[in-house]
This record gives sequence, structure tokens and C-alpha cells, in this order.
Amino acid sequence: MATADFSWNTSTQKFTLAGGKESGQKLSDEILIDNIRWFIIFRWAVIGVLVLFQVVALIASDTLTQLGIREQQHWPLAITAILSAANFAYIYALDFCQPSKYNSPSIIIWVQIIVDLLCLSIVVHYVGSTATPAPFFYILHIALSCIFFSALESLFVAIIVSAMYSIVLLAESEMFFQVSQSVLIDPYFSSESLHKGRVLVWMIALDTLFLIVWYVVSRLTLVIRKHEQYLREAYEQINQAQVAKDQYAMLMTHQLKAPLDAIRSKINLIKGGYCGQVPREIEEVLTRIDRRGHSMSNLILDVLRLERLKTAGRNTGAMEYIDISETIHKCVDKLEPVAKARNIEIKLSIQNFFSCGIPDQIEIMLENIIANAITYSHDNAAIDIVSIVESSDNSAIVTITDYGIGIEEKDLPNIFDEYFYSPRAVMHNQSSSGIGLSLVKIAAGNNHLQLKVTSAPGLGTAFSVIFSNIRVPKEGS
Repeated sequence: MATADFSWNTSTQKFTLAGGKESGQKLSDEILIDNIRWFIIFRWAVIGVLVLFQVVALIASDTLTQLGIREQQHWPLAITAILSAANFAYIYALDFCQPSKYNSPSIIIWVQIIVDLLCLSIVVHYVGSTATPAPFFYILHIALSCIFFSALESLFVAIIVSAMYSIVLLAESEMFFQVSQSVLIDPYFSSESLHKGRVLVWMIALDTLFLIVWYVVSRLTLVIRKHEQYLREAYEQINQAQVAKDQYAMLMTHQLKAPLDAIRSKINLIKGGYCGQVPREIEEVLTRIDRRGHSMSNLILDVLRLERLKTAGRNTGAMEYIDISETIHKCVDKLEPVAKARNIEIKLSIQNFFSCGIPDQIEIMLENIIANAITYSHDNAAIDIVSIVESSDNSAIVTITDYGIGIEEKDLPNIFDEYFYSPRAVMHNQSSSGIGLSLVKIAAGNNHLQLKVTSAPGLGTAFSVIFSNIRVPKEGS
């Protein structure tokens, strides 16, 4: 048995910009929030490393001394406490506080950067601002600020970085004041104390490097954002062209329907003898024409439904909670005559629930899946429709199972494509429009539903629709 999962999330995030002018462009709040959460996770990892260092320092201090790492004071513990408190504050601001002027993603990102830079400055001071590569971690914050903020805002971050590093160097060299220091690397393993002139060289060199990094990354970021803006505009143009094409297709299809219905009406009049006696040979020809006309009429109706569903996907309709049991029974009642004509029994085992969605679209989706099961079943067979409520995660699954011709594994990923015909399906049903499962796909996407299809040639197919955030009716109601 081959199985494939399908989901179409119409609310997928896109890389979007905020701001009008190029110099003021920055990421949207939605993207900033995602990055805030990512950096919270990254900060927990840093906290974990600091805690691990403290544990190792307690149980293996002699080994660290042999490696040239001196016993530390309490600054690693203080940094751990500051970063932990900051992380909890960020989580509280994001998840438990209403967005406001002083609680926006940009403000939170700014606070994150300032707090992280202060903590990094403390680390650089205690591990050595020239004896270790710790100062180069400042570059990471400059690069990230260029990505998150406008060029002017990221310049402020670069200036803050330069000022903080300069203060650390001046404090270590005792040029203007003296601050206690506990160097991570033992002086035996590091260079001798720096002279004031050498400190100035380091300060000028690193501050210049910080500004160069800001300039290069900010220029590259602006170029990327400019190209992204072009892509977004191109996407909007393509989307508008697609809308125009769909509207034209809908208009042409609707115009074809009227003359086709008139032709079929005249054929039925002739076959009914209202235009005089018709030879048997001509009647057979008219029957074949009417059969083809009927198939074309069904195709036109499917195309019209397809375009309506696409339009509904672009203009989100009003959603409401739908009685799924009632909807399934409604679909079965519509298709019962077709099933009985081929002696196909439809068996129901329904656990009722309510799901939020667009009523007519949910009905179209279930009706097309059941109709598909009937079409590709063998005569005198059965179809099982089962719904199961999963109370543990507040979801439900509706499964429509047939025991018909099945689907080849290589065809399974393509079954929801418009106008797709598998050779096996064509042999069984030559009048298929190839649109039925496309309707299912669009309706599922518009209602944020997931589909799972399991099939094997000759054994049948099971379509499962997964509903989330359901409501279960109380007993007796």
C-alpha cells in the first residue's frame, strides 16, 4: 500500500518588508517575531554552555588549571542569571502581553541586542579583550542588526558596539580608570600586559573593522531587499494575471454552457418524437451526441466550480462551525442513486463533530471524494465512510474507503493536479473531467485541512480528511 500526505496552508509566511523607502526597509513584525523566538532558543543554548562550564569548574578545577584556565569569579553565574531573566521577560512580552507602542517586535529586538551586547562586553572584559577572539562575536550582532533593521538603525548598533569595546579596552589598560579583572587564560599562556599605545592600536583597528563590517553587510542587505521587492512586485503581477486568466476562463466556460444546453434540449426534443418520426440509426447517433454533450456539460460545471473555489480562496469567506455528520449524510443522499445503479453499498460509521470551515466548500470536498470512490469502485462492491474523533489532540479523521481499482504509487503524488488522468483511471472511466480531485485540493486548502491518501492497485483507495480544532457535541444535544 502506498501512502501520501497532502496539506495546503494558505497562510504560509512570506519574506515581507516594512517601510517605504529603500533606506528605511526592514523585516515585517511577523518575521521579527519568528527571529525573536529563534534567538530565545539560541540564548538557552548559551545558558546551557555557561551552566556546564560552572559544573566542570566545580568538579574538575584541577584539570582546567592544567589546561591554563584560571578559576573564575562569579561573572559566569551572573551572566547566566541575566540571560535567563531576559529570556523569561521576552517570552512574557511576546505571549502574555498585548502588542503596544512599547511592546513591539522592533522594541524587543532592540532590548535583546542591548542586553546581549552588555553581557558580551562583560565576557570580553573577563576573558580578555585581546588575548582571546571573544571581541569578534560583536560582529555577529552588527550583521544581524543589518538584517533586522534599516541601515541607519544598524549604524547605531555598530556605534554602540564600538563604544562598548572601547570602554572595555580602556578599563583593562587602566588608561583613565581601573576595573577589577579576572582573565580566563592564565598569564602564563597569554601575552604580557599591553601598553597604552598598543591598546589604542587595538581599539582603532577593531572599531574600524566593526564599521567596515557594518558598511559591507548593510549594502548587501539593501541589495537583497531591493531584489526581494522586485520579486514581490513580480509575484503580485503574476497573481493579477492569474486572476484575469481565471475570470476569462470562467466567462468563456459560462458562455459555452448556454449553447450546449440548447443543443442537448433540441436533441431530446428530436428523440422524444416532437419533430416527427426519427430513424433508429439517427436516434443512436443523437444518443451518442447527447452522451458526449452530457460529459462536456459536467466538465463545464466542474470548471465553474473550480474557478469559484479559487476565487473563494483569494477572498476568504465567512467561516462557521459545520455539523460534519449532517454534511456527510447530505452528500450520501445526493449520490445514493448513482451508487444504487451499480449496486454499490455505502456503509456509514460516524462519530459526529463540528469543524470550523466554509459550509459549501466542505460539502463539495466530501461529495467529490465520495463520488470518486463510487466511480472507481467495481459493481456490487461497498464503500466505507468512517469518522473518528481524537479527543487527545482535539482533532478528527473522516476516511472514505473504496475497494476498487486503486492508484499506482507513481501516480499518487499527482492525483490532485488539474486535468490529471492516470492510465488506470482512464481505462475505468473515460468520461472523467480530471477536475474532481482538484476541487478537493482547493477546498481543503481554503479550509486549512490535511489529506492523507492510501492506495494499492487492485485493492482500493482510502481518502482521509484530517480536521483540527473541532468541537464535539454534548450527549443528548
